[in-house]
Amino acid sequence: MKPSSLVVVDNGAHTIKAGVVGTHGINPRIVPNAIVRSKGDKQTYIGHESDKCSDFSSLHYRLPFEKGFPVDWDAQKAIWDGMFSNEVLGVDTTDASLLITEPYFNLPNIQEVYDQFVFEEYDFQSYYRCTPASLIPHGNLYGPPGPEPPECVIVIDSGFSFTHVVPIMNNSIIWNAVKRIDVGGKLLTNQLKELASFRQWNMMDETYIVNDIKESCCYVSSNFSRDLEICRVDPRRNAIVQEYILPDFSINRPGRVRQPGDTLNDTAQVMYMNNERFTVPEIIFRPDDIGLEQPGIAQTVARSIALLPEDLQGMFWAHISAVGGNTKFPGFIQRL
Repeated sequence: MKPSSLVVVDNGAHTIKAGVVGTHGINPRIVPNAIVRSKGDKQTYIGHESDKCSDFSSLHYRLPFEKGFPVDWDAQKAIWDGMFSNEVLGVDTTDASLLITEPYFNLPNIQEVYDQFVFEEYDFQSYYRCTPASLIPHGNLYGPPGPEPPECVIVIDSGFSFTHVVPIMNNSIIWNAVKRIDVGGKLLTNQLKELASFRQWNMMDETYIVNDIKESCCYVSSNFSRDLEICRVDPRRNAIVQEYILPDFSINRPGRVRQPGDTLNDTAQVMYMNNERFTVPEIIFRPDDIGLEQPGIAQTVARSIALLPEDLQGMFWAHISAVGGNTKFPGFIQRL
């Protein structure tokens, strides 16, 4: 690597997105931010090594992050070591600079550990840490990057642990107007695990499988009451229900959504996704559905903008972006 190389790391609680700026042949990589142990083969997989796992049933997770903040730095270092290795990015950290994201409202003692790791453990030449939302105006969500990003921006960052609404003006976060909803992808997956276990199969230990079901089947409804009525007609035969064929790791068969014409063998186990498809993502818009006394995402955006200067509020309404894994649910943007 050249001394001027810049490593960019979006250090999320669920996955790490990492790449090297200006390096051809090395595409950005997504690395699970976890150490997992497989019940099937009794092997431990660190970060990127999870690609080698063949049995994802009843995985035991060791996560560096808890409630949105890094707490297990030994696990985080092991994952970073693999990410910087030749198997992933091939980075010589002593000849590179680092741009890394940190949690919103990061604590000073955690920031100190970030600094210590970057310079003492990896010996980067220089580094800069910032929140994920700070980088959004400089990307291409608002069109091709230009010399000047939009002056006023609202960033909705709905990730693994939380959903944040972040106003940015002239590249600076307006912290007194930042709002947080205690709903993230982890909560949604756990909610789906409970629903599935109560109604069909015991899935409480199947975090990986249920997360895949969530990402494959769930969507945000544009008409919640109508879809709920459709699902009441026949829980297993209606226009909304999907059949998810559970994986069979004994024959290395991954899980998948059943397509028209698919035939099932006698050993196939099926999860019927009925109103779970839209009631789980609905929690982002109505947290009180599960007893969280917090406003939904639309109301939270409005409350955040109401705290901003009145003459600039229209500019913030005109530039709202949504990032994070939960915003990939079909129908999310349209509903918002």
